[in-house]
This record gives sequence, C-alpha cells and structure tokens, in this order.
Amino acid sequence: MGPRKKSNKLQPFVVSSGGELVQRPSEPKDYINELSHEVLCHIFRYLPMKDIICMECLSRKLREAVTLYLRVIKVVDLCAGRWWEYMPSGFTDSSFLLLLKKMPDLEQLYGLHPRYLERRRVRGFEAFSIPGVLEALQACPNLLGVETSHLELVEAIWNYMPQVHILGKFRNRNGAFPIPAENKLTIPINAKIQTLHLVGVNVPEIPCVSMLRHLYLKWVRLTKPQPFKDFLCVSLRTFVMRNCAGPTNSLKYVPLITGLASARNLEQLELVRVPFLGGLIQHVVEDSWRSGGFRNLHTIVFGACKNALEVDLGYLIITAARRLHELRIQPSLTKDGVFSALKMAELEFPQFETLHLGYVDEFLLQCKMSHSELVKYGLADVIENPGIITDIGIKVVNEVFTNIKYLLIYNCPHLHNPHHWLTDQSRWSRLVDLTLVRCHAIKLESFSQFVELLPSLEFICLDQMFREPPKGCARVGLSAGTGIGVSSALVSNQNSNNDNDNHHHNEANMPPAPPPVNNQRRQQQQHDGKSHCPSSHPFSSAYPGPGRRGRSLTYNDQSGVCLFPGKGKTPLRRCNNVAVSVAVSDEPRAHVAEGNCEKSCQVTSEQIKADMKAATESSRRTSSKGITPEAVKATARPGANSGTSEGTRTAEVASRAGVRTTTGSMARVGPPRATSGHVGGYGRMVMDATCGTATDRAAGIGRANDGTEGPSASLSSSPANVDSLEPRGAAVNQDPRRPAPQGGQGERQPAPSGNASVISSGLQQDQAINDNFVPRRPLTRSCTRMSSVSLVSETARSRAAVKRKRMADKSTSTSDPVTEDDHVQVLSLKSKNLVGITLTNCGITDLVLKDCPKMMFIHATRCRVLKHLRVESAPIVNRFDYAQCKKLDMEQVLDQILRMPPERNRIIYMRPMHQIDSVALEHQLFQGPYPYHIAIVHEFSNPPNIRNKVRIRSWMDTIANISQELIKYEFFPEATRTEDDVKKFPKYPWGRDIYTLEGLVDGAPYSMITDFPWLRTLRAADPNSYARYDFEDDESTTIYAPRRKGQLSADICMETIGEEISERRQSKRGVFQRVVVLFLHHCDTPGEPVDDDYI
Repeated sequence: MGPRKKSNKLQPFVVSSGGELVQRPSEPKDYINELSHEVLCHIFRYLPMKDIICMECLSRKLREAVTLYLRVIKVVDLCAGRWWEYMPSGFTDSSFLLLLKKMPDLEQLYGLHPRYLERRRVRGFEAFSIPGVLEALQACPNLLGVETSHLELVEAIWNYMPQVHILGKFRNRNGAFPIPAENKLTIPINAKIQTLHLVGVNVPEIPCVSMLRHLYLKWVRLTKPQPFKDFLCVSLRTFVMRNCAGPTNSLKYVPLITGLASARNLEQLELVRVPFLGGLIQHVVEDSWRSGGFRNLHTIVFGACKNALEVDLGYLIITAARRLHELRIQPSLTKDGVFSALKMAELEFPQFETLHLGYVDEFLLQCKMSHSELVKYGLADVIENPGIITDIGIKVVNEVFTNIKYLLIYNCPHLHNPHHWLTDQSRWSRLVDLTLVRCHAIKLESFSQFVELLPSLEFICLDQMFREPPKGCARVGLSAGTGIGVSSALVSNQNSNNDNDNHHHNEANMPPAPPPVNNQRRQQQQHDGKSHCPSSHPFSSAYPGPGRRGRSLTYNDQSGVCLFPGKGKTPLRRCNNVAVSVAVSDEPRAHVAEGNCEKSCQVTSEQIKADMKAATESSRRTSSKGITPEAVKATARPGANSGTSEGTRTAEVASRAGVRTTTGSMARVGPPRATSGHVGGYGRMVMDATCGTATDRAAGIGRANDGTEGPSASLSSSPANVDSLEPRGAAVNQDPRRPAPQGGQGERQPAPSGNASVISSGLQQDQAINDNFVPRRPLTRSCTRMSSVSLVSETARSRAAVKRKRMADKSTSTSDPVTEDDHVQVLSLKSKNLVGITLTNCGITDLVLKDCPKMMFIHATRCRVLKHLRVESAPIVNRFDYAQCKKLDMEQVLDQILRMPPERNRIIYMRPMHQIDSVALEHQLFQGPYPYHIAIVHEFSNPPNIRNKVRIRSWMDTIANISQELIKYEFFPEATRTEDDVKKFPKYPWGRDIYTLEGLVDGAPYSMITDFPWLRTLRAADPNSYARYDFEDDESTTIYAPRRKGQLSADICMETIGEEISERRQSKRGVFQRVVVLFLHHCDTPGEPVDDDYI
C-alpha cells in the first residue's frame, strides 16, 4: 500500500439564510505566537515593565516568554526611565514579593518610587508597606542597588540591608517649608550612597560618609547641637547648603569647613544663610591649599552668610583661580575692594565665565514670610542691604575676569554710568549675556552707549530698571524724586518681589516698613562690629582681622578714593573736600544748576516759591505723626562705630555759605531744579534720623550723578521757632544769568523740632571727637515716607495749612491728581551682535532699534509706560512679545513692525489690558501697505494656554516656504502691496482673500482671521503616509497639526494643494513670500493682569 495522498484543507462553509453555502473568511494569522522565545525576550527589552507584566495573560506562549525574560533580567526600571514619576499603583506586599521572586538574578532596581507606603503591616489587611518591600528586596539574593525617593524606605534599607547601594540621585518628594515634623532621616556612617538631595527634612547630623559625592541640603533642620562633629566626606564633589536650620553658634561650623577642605575633589560649593565664623575660611584655606584643599572648585556661591568676610571669599577665589567657572557673591561682599584686591593679586582666571553680583537666593526673593518668621522656623538671623559696589569696582571686574561671558547684577544702587566700565584694560570683549535687576541709579543714555561698545553682546535682560519718575517732580523743580541710588541702599533685599505685587502699576518698589529707630541703630552697630571694609592691598593684609580694627583713613592716589576700615557699610567715596565740604566757590554749583535744569521746568521764581510750600503740605500728609521719646533717646545715643555730627564746623560752614544758623531746624541750600535721574538738591536730608549719623555724601556735598560737586549747607542747633529761617544763602546756587529767587526759593525744607533736639544732644556729646567724623548714608524721599520721624515741624505745618487754600488750584504737589504726561525715557539699541532683549517692569517709554543686524526677538512684560517702538535697522527680528504693557500704542507698534522689509516671517504676541476694537484692527492690518500675508488670532483661554501660540510658530514658516518655492521655481505671480494697491481696494476685503477659522482649545474658544493661502486645504486634507501619531495634537486641540497630517515639509504639502495652486495661477492671484501672525491673548483685557508662569 502506497503513501496516502495529502488532502487539501477545506475551507469551512456556513449556510446562509437563503440556503446557499458561503465560505467563512479565514482568521488573521497570529504572527507573535510563531516567534521564538528568544526573539520575544529581545523585544521585551524595549518595552516598559508594566507592559511586559500585562502580556502574561495574553497567551501561553507570551507567558512563557515573560517568565524566561524575568528569570534572566538584571536591571529593572519600574518607572520606565521617567524618574520624576511614581511607580505603577496597585502593588501590595504579596504581589510585589511575587514579582521580585520571578527575578532571581536582579541586581539593580530603579524607579522604586511608591506613591504611598504604610509604615507597618496591618493584620488581615492587604497593603503596600515598608516591611513588605524589604521582604521582597531580600528575596533577590544578587541585589546590589535600589533607586528610591522615600525617606522611611531608604532609612530601612540602610538599617536592614546595609550592603545595598542607593542608586541615582536620592531626592525626597515631600519637602516643604516650614519643615514638616514627620520628615525625618538618620544618615548612618556606612551609608552606601553617592548623591543625597534632601529638601525639608529633619536630620540629626551629617556624619562621615566616605562614598558620598554630591550633598544638597535645602530647608534641612539639623537637630543635634553639634551636627558636623564627625563630618568628613573625602569623595565629595558638590556641597550645597541653602536656608537650613542649623546651630546659631558660628563656632559649630568649624568642622564643616575643615571637612570640606579635606574633600580634594570638591567642585561646587554653595553656602546660603550659613552663619559660619567670619575669617574661618581664610584660615582653613591657608592651612589646606598646599595639599589641594579647594583647588578644584569651579563654582562658588555665597548668599546671606551672616558673618562672611571679604577675605573668606577672596582666599577661595584665589585658591580656585585655575578652574573657577562661576561666582555668585552676596550683597554684603559685593564691594569695590574685593575686586581691587583680586586685581593686585595679579591672577589669571582662564576658565571663568559667569559672575552674579548682589546674589540673593530665590527663596528669599519669593518667600512671603517676614524675617522674624524665618528666624522663628530656625533660619539664621540675617538681613542684607544691597551691594555697595560702584562703577569703579565694575570696571575692575573685567580687569580681573577678562574672559567673563555672563554678568548678572542685582540691586546695586551705587552704579550710575555703565559706559565708564569700559577702559583700555576693561573692554568686556567676551561678554555675551548681560542681566541687570533693580539697579535703579543706572542712567539710560550711559547704558545705551555701553551696549553699543560691547563687541560680543547677544542677550540683554532688564528687570525693574529705569524707573519712571513720580508725577509732579518736574513741576515743583525736584530731581527725579525716585530716591535712586541711596533709598534702595536702605532697603532690605528680602521679599523684594512682593513690593511689586501690583506689577502693572510699576510703582517704585517700596520696601517693607523699617524697624523702629532704636532697633535699626542696634542692627547698624552689630553689622559694624562684624564687617570690615577693604583697603587697596591684597587679601593677606587688606582687611583687619576680627581682633584688630583700624580707624585710620587709607588713601588711594590713583582713583582719589578713600576707605574707612572698620566701617562695614561705608561705600567707597571721593576724598576731596571732605573736611570743609561746603566751602566751595559759587561757580561750579551754578554750572550744575544750569546744566541740570529741564526745559519743561522753566517756571518763575514765584511759582517755585508756591510749589515748595505745596510740597511742605504734601510732606505733612505723607509723613508719620511724630517720634516717640524712646526713639529720640536711642537716636541721641552715640553708636559703637558710627560717625558723629560736627558742631562748631557746621556753624562755620554755614556762615561761609551765607545761610544764617537758626534754631530748631536744619536747612540745606540746593539747586532750584535738577534733571530727572540726578540725585542731589532737594533729594536728600542732611541728617540720617534713623541712624543718628551724618549723611553719606560727605557732610553736605550736593553731588549730581555726573560727578560734579557743589556747595550746600547743613544747619542744626537747639530747638526754637522754625519760621525764623531766611533765604540768605539761596543765591549761592543760582545761575548768575537768572534773577535771584524770592522768598525762600532755594531753601531746603525745614526739619522737625524733635529731630533738632536729637541733633543738638548728639552735638553736645560728640564735640570731643569731631576729628573722627565719618559720613554715613543719607535719608532719601523713599525712606522718609516710612520713617517714624516727621520731616516737617508743627509750625511749618500750620503755615502751609493756612496758605494751601489760596494755592490749591495750582496743582503742583506730587499728591495732587495732576494729569501729566509720562516722563519720556528712550532706550536706543545699536549692536552688531545683539540677538534679543527682555524687558520686565522697566520704566522706558520708547524702544529704538537703531542698527541691530542680528536682533531676533523683543520681549516686554509689565512695562507700564512702554508705548512706542521704532525700528530703524533690524532686518531679521521676527518675534515680538508684549505682555501686560498697559499703555502700549498697539497701532504704532504694529505699523512699525509691518513696515519692515519682508525679509523674515514675524510673530507678534500681545496681551492687551483693555478691550480691542477688532474691526478697526483688521481694517488697519489688511488694508495697510504691508507686503505680508497676515493672520490675527484671538485667544480667550484664562488662565492662559500657550498651545496655539507655540504650534503656530511651528507651521507658519511652512506656509511661507510653499509660497517662496512657487515664486522662485514655478514662476508663480508674486503679490505686491504699494500705496497704489491700497487706494485700489478701499473696501473689505481690501484685495485679500480673508477667511475665519474658529474652534476650541482645552475648552477655550479661539478665532483666527487671516488671508493665509493653502491653510484651509492643508487642514482639510487626509493624513498621508508620513503621518506621525506620536504627537498629541490634532485639529481638536490646536488650529493646525501638520505632523498628524504628515505635512512635514513644503514639498510634501505641495502635493496636497495642487488644485489650489492651479486655481490661483489661473485667476492670476499672487502670493506674498512672507507671513505675519498677530496673536492676541485676551485674558488681561479687564485690566487686571493674570498670573502666568510662562511670562
């Protein structure tokens, strides 16, 4: 019998309802089950663990493959590489144990980030607990390391599985401030961990951990009295300690600094609010630098370190000079002397790039807690004043750090003329990025010159700069009145951003209310006892040590600067004419008065006389009601190191200046008017009421910002009638070509009688040490508004009150509701390499792009008085962002942008704070002579959604590229838009093909009015073979999603729009080569700005 013939497999048939046999369709073939186990295991390597486990229940073949894969796997990631996420939920102790038992060879377990773990097991209740996780981990005999972020779990691993390493970066996820009591962690000596990042945790101590490489401590409470007693981490590369609640005794930080010196590979050192002993780092560096201590540092950060001295910082910089990249310096160390000493050390910093002056930690800037609350929660007791570096110091900065690329300066009120920072030795030739924040005294013209002279500058960021002068100052002949320079020197750095909560008003940043007079004086004494001002010698001899305080004056012949060692807060200042500050001839001051006089202030002497009385009345309304006897006594007491007032010399100076010494007042002769932006004249008082010391500007020098000095007189005596003041010295400061003022025109406003009694008592006590007179900081207008000392005597108040009725219609007081134009401040930019500028809370009114061939973007946010844009030459600028600029002239700005030559596609993003007439806007843009295709997008999401804005930038270029390809290679007609074209189409649609697209994005409506060609066809097309579905957007979530359609380039798109191209060609309708999108976000139109993280 032969072999059987192989029969063909018959297709199964089913009987239809009509009785006919119908062939059943064959089932799709299961290719996966035909793959071998090895191939399946190879595929599993590319899948997340969650998907692999799910495959167990699909088929027997896949279950076998999963079992094989888990048996040999050595590295598992439960978060699939997303370390910031939590592991899949649903695990219990038993299921987690079952999973890990299937992995006998497991060595490294990543992503063990449970959302919640029970501390202990509960009988009869299936949960996910710390003992259950430990049991499962112990079931893996080869386990080497675990990655986790759970505080209690990591401590349990250290205690019960000490051989297991903690992989990756350990960072707890429940950190907060105030520090939660339940967040606790005890670090054992033998902990096997390389990166420890603790936020908001209670830690007893930091022991000797030999493996530790990176230690970040933020909001960490160190509970033991000696938390650094055993600190020694020889492998440490990064040490960051920010705002921790540690011991208040500075001596207890000695082992910390010595332990850091033992870490020879230490690269990053950040100390914020660490009250280590002043001078300690200097001594540790001296002892350890030969053996490599601090030699490899590339980042040094000092912030709010209460006792830090210039020598501490200087020694670190000098030691790390070879590798230093970045330096951030707290305000108290931001001084001229630091950089002068570094210059004299004659070092090279070949790798240095980034310098941050006046550094304040972002937590202190954003925190809404008061200083006392921070201290209550355990942080160090420190309040910092702004940096006192001057233009001289910044000039030296570039002589020291010649390769600097990134410069950020925060709140340095003694900087005036940036163009003086440039010298033959200081060219800033490599500076790429410049950021200035709250440097209110910098002059706008000087800054524009500085930018023009920087050869490599690409990015400028200005925040709270060039503040607008208060209304009314020009009318009463005051200088800018903003208190620039000196008022912010009296303001604490903490909570600075909260002063500007109503940021759309862009008011001058008012500081928090200062402490009472006696407290402020006590703080001054404490600071003076701990700070030391540098002389011009290198660090080894520049600063007196803690035990040796010098009182002698040191003169620097080169710059004419004198330094007062032992006076921690006294800035560098000119020495000439300090002794007899008012004995100066009339001519220099008369010249200043003439030069500083604004053209808009040409008022008569009678008007000025009336205006001054109005200012007196305004001062009465805005100042406090009086001063307490305790404050008077505290002010009268001589301070530890404070300078003393001059008695005999004051009267002598007054007689020279021609001003009669009167009783009970304090008069000062100043110019009748000064240009806004100048400090001097009426801008200062002579005696600092809060500190009980003489003023900063050398006992009465009325110095304008341009460096010119002139005479002024300061008078003080025993209390009596204030009204006996006579303007005999008023003629001292007048231009000889102008008539002398009448009736007290040039006088300084009288001081209160209470203040005079303080001064007289101070004179009686301090006459014996007149020769040691050291001038201190002035009291400016912005400070006196919140001072507890009234600046107007009761008698002067009554006189002003009597006369106010007669002059109320003159509207000259700064408090009167005067309708006055904003002070014009023009920022002109001319730079061959500038790429972009960012303006936030700035007081400029006009931005002018003179010659910026590489400029690409302009961002302006919350610039209250910004109105105009003028583009003279900036051909490739293509992104304009104007958000919450209340007074922006939209019509003018849009006209300027659209009149630019069509060399680039441009997108304009605006968030207006008022209702927009959309019909008028469309008329202006579509009818105007603008050679662009234009789109106006109205977005109504609130809070703002930027999805549409970001997506438009991704496809607007594609639309333009299609048109360019057609014009260049297909001889497609190009549209024009000349004045003749405008006249030819006077009515809608103005010769354009205008249409509207509308929809919803995340529940918020949008509307797009445009004449873009091709867009409607592309939106309506079906996806092609290039379609990408890994992108989350489609037409339901944004205006147009080209990736979902597969329309990835102009060439691919042209295949889709062939019909539209033919139609346009036949109708001879041309296209423009470039497009402009105006994106209007209407969330702020009610007039109240909406908080937005994106701006």
